[in-house]
Amino acid sequence: MEAFREEHDTMGIVRVPAAHQWGAQTQRSLENFPIGHETMPSEIIRAFALLKKAAANANLSCGKLTGDQCEAITAACDEILAGRWQEEFPLKVWQTGSGTQSNMNVNEVIAHLCAARGVNVHPNDHVNASQSSNDTFPTAMHIAAVCCLSEKLLPALDALAAELGRLEGENQDVIKIGRTHLQDAVPLRFSQEISGWRTMAEESGRMIRSAMEHLRYLALGGTAVGTGLNAPAGFGEKTAELLSEYTGHAFYTAPNKFHALTSKDALVFAHGALKALAANLMKIANDVRWLASGPRCGLGEITIPENEPGSSIMPGKVNPTQCEAVTMVAVQVMGNDVAVGMAASQGNFELNVFMPVCAYNFLQSAELLADAMDSFRRRCLSGLRANRGRMEELLQNSLMLVTCLTPLIGYEQAAACAKQAHQEGLTLREAVLRRGVLTPEEYDAAVDPVKMV
Repeated sequence: MEAFREEHDTMGIVRVPAAHQWGAQTQRSLENFPIGHETMPSEIIRAFALLKKAAANANLSCGKLTGDQCEAITAACDEILAGRWQEEFPLKVWQTGSGTQSNMNVNEVIAHLCAARGVNVHPNDHVNASQSSNDTFPTAMHIAAVCCLSEKLLPALDALAAELGRLEGENQDVIKIGRTHLQDAVPLRFSQEISGWRTMAEESGRMIRSAMEHLRYLALGGTAVGTGLNAPAGFGEKTAELLSEYTGHAFYTAPNKFHALTSKDALVFAHGALKALAANLMKIANDVRWLASGPRCGLGEITIPENEPGSSIMPGKVNPTQCEAVTMVAVQVMGNDVAVGMAASQGNFELNVFMPVCAYNFLQSAELLADAMDSFRRRCLSGLRANRGRMEELLQNSLMLVTCLTPLIGYEQAAACAKQAHQEGLTLREAVLRRGVLTPEEYDAAVDPVKMV
């Protein structure tokens, strides 16, 4: 039989499982919000631990905590950051829109860990000193976003761009037919096509890095409504300085706390950059699976790794599954962008109360994109190879080589040659010679794919 202990808050006594470190307000949230399976992201909990550690040390310097209290809170935060107490943060995303219950969950766990060290620390009076959920949760959101983008998403994106750069270098001498509107167009080098993919990755990285600058400004120090009530002078600046030291990422106190508490525009802007990345990844993955379609009845211009069987009924079938995973992630991120934007639009007066869902969707997008890019790079792009024979076959069979004849015979005559070739099943060369508009020598001199790229 599970043992319980009694905890209390301002509303009375609550029975809490004795094996856990949380207190009354965490338990009330568990009981009052049994909604869904989505728990507060671990990145938010980590950000809170960093925040509480910085706040404790800032409070020490302001004379609001004793040395023993600061030391105990710091030690508890370090244990959380080391991953020792992950099971102590069970609250759902679908809770109060200010994230108050998750803030108190962290406060209560830290207070209990301090008590185990023999130091009297109150979750509100000490762990939450100089703070409010209204400024800590938006601060944790920004810390989590910057850390996740810097430490996971951008390295995966940079590695993807580098892999595309390698493929570009390998295929400088390969000429293939281009396509627009899913129809044949003029030739290009395969490396040129890949360079478009590479630049998509690089541009997305530049956009994300630019958007991150707005996430570096923190609401901490604004307390309940932005006035900074109960926070000592310099508290916001000191915590931002310490957070920069702890994380290795630059953070600053927001110059206008009224804006920082109620507006989530920085997250909307940054998630827009994630959506742009998702759109680019959708295009790259779709191009790859189209070019690899077949193996005999599709384009078949490239081959990609065969990682697993593709059908439970068709023996030997292999599908472009890594491409499919990337495109599904892209769709999820695009949906998340709607949720983040809608959540950010719901700031009322001095506070936005859609913050947990905003944080959840942002971090899910960043995590999914990072994982998808890493898997796509390792399990697809690293083994992508040009089918040079097939590319040459389609290139020579294309009627759009006629484009290079336009300066010689005019647009209308060139169009007539292409249409005749298509309708009568001729090669372009045969149609041009049959119409008598060029000699064989003139045609051969003019129609050279190398000169067209």
